[in-house]
Amino acid sequence: MNNIKQDFTIKDLENISGIKAHTIRIWEKRYNLLQPKRTDTNIRYYSHSNLQKLLNVVLLNKNNYKVSKIAKMNDEEIKLQARELAFAEAIDDEAINSFKLAMLQFDKALFNNTYDQLLHKKTFREIFKDVFIPFLDHIGLLWQTDTVLPAHEHFISNLIAQKIHINTEKLQYSIPKSNKTYVLFLPENEIHELGLLYLNYELVLRGTHTIYLGQSLPLDNLSYFFENKREITFVTSLTVQPYDDKLIPYFKEIEGVLQNTHHKFIAIGYKTAQLNIDDFDFNLSLFSSVKDVLKVL
Repeated sequence: MNNIKQDFTIKDLENISGIKAHTIRIWEKRYNLLQPKRTDTNIRYYSHSNLQKLLNVVLLNKNNYKVSKIAKMNDEEIKLQARELAFAEAIDDEAINSFKLAMLQFDKALFNNTYDQLLHKKTFREIFKDVFIPFLDHIGLLWQTDTVLPAHEHFISNLIAQKIHINTEKLQYSIPKSNKTYVLFLPENEIHELGLLYLNYELVLRGTHTIYLGQSLPLDNLSYFFENKREITFVTSLTVQPYDDKLIPYFKEIEGVLQNTHHKFIAIGYKTAQLNIDDFDFNLSLFSSVKDVLKVL
């Protein structure tokens, strides 16, 4: 468990909370809200409890509590007020904060408890759209700024994936209402599948037949489906792969297979911005996000 983050720099607090380091220092000096320790070279570092308190302060402050008023509360009162506010109004913000803490501490129980509390207020679809999507967007920022390790990202992503699998499984026994078939897969060496997993859930929910093939699939593994006479819609998501210099050749290879067929191909992800749909001669649709795909399905 050496990867558990116990101490945080002020830059970490800024990245996780969204509050500028300058403001955090002012809150410390003027209101004594946090009590950082210092290294031998006089550099501030903060405990897990400091981070938790800051997240609660931010939640209250975003909901019209003045910092001067918050500073007069003790730690337990701040926690209680934040919890009451979360249940009354700001449940999404509080849940995102709890998921951040669960990720940083590899705390599965906190993740599941937070998720279960959300289920009292929201459907699974609402949880994914209102909480998981902004949370995952924020994880991307934390990863880029070295605030979290890949181990943190993998831990929390796997827990979210489990929830998607469970909710998809509940739908699998219903008979598809549509004759459409969707084959969902990730390119070779691509492992970021949460968006695609959720899209599979939405497609199954809408009564369509899906075949989910998962991570890191070479194109030649799709030959059975490419040769199928029934119309199939292939769906892939591009987060890391293919690399930029291999992106166009990858789609040219798909073009060589799907040209003059009835099959359709949907590509999702920010990498699609590098493609011009007019450069390809097959039924290709490009979307920047799963949310955009859902608007047209």
